[in-house]
Amino acid sequence: MAVIAPSLLSADFTKMGEEVREIESVGTKVLHIDIMDGHFVPNLTFGYSMVKALRPVSDMIFDVHLMMTNPLEYIENFAKAGSDVITVHTECDSDLGECIELIHKCGKKAGLSIKPKTQPEALFPYLDSIEHILVMTVEPGFGGQSMMPECLDKIAAIKSECASRGLRIPVMIDGGVNASNVRMAAEAGADMMVAGNAVFGAADRSAAFRELSERSEI
Repeated sequence: MAVIAPSLLSADFTKMGEEVREIESVGTKVLHIDIMDGHFVPNLTFGYSMVKALRPVSDMIFDVHLMMTNPLEYIENFAKAGSDVITVHTECDSDLGECIELIHKCGKKAGLSIKPKTQPEALFPYLDSIEHILVMTVEPGFGGQSMMPECLDKIAAIKSECASRGLRIPVMIDGGVNASNVRMAAEAGADMMVAGNAVFGAADRSAAFRELSERSEI
């Protein structure tokens, strides 16, 4: 069974604390928090002040995804705010080795992400020093998009390379996950899946979360 990580991007921004408490109450263990800078992607979302404000109201793992051109400048602030996992993009302008080193220095788990047009080999030089991999299955920037199923093919290549090195790094997918494709994603090898509208947009969030979790069991 894959870990379903609801995305805060799809929550009701007028009552974030309540939203986080509710989503935790349905059984969520990991909350995905998208940080967009308006430059790396054409959208602005949250800052580290939001992470800091939500940290006292939840025991969930805060999986913070930095969609930023220069994440190195902000890693320390997001770590201090209460992030547990901090993921940066291979396509960013910051030095990836320095980003990973700083994340670890801050006592957090480090992740790397790739966009749909980026090949999985971009991750390979860093596999021995990260704890988390994120494969985008939509072009990052906005929620509510349809999954690009061809991106799922990258998972097998990533897992094969990890296995050849004796590594077991969880692979998360992000983008367009819903009840109709969650099993396909699980069969492709996804260990974790970000789900935005499929959970936060459901009339019965508990039932939606449970359905996604059950359908991901293979």
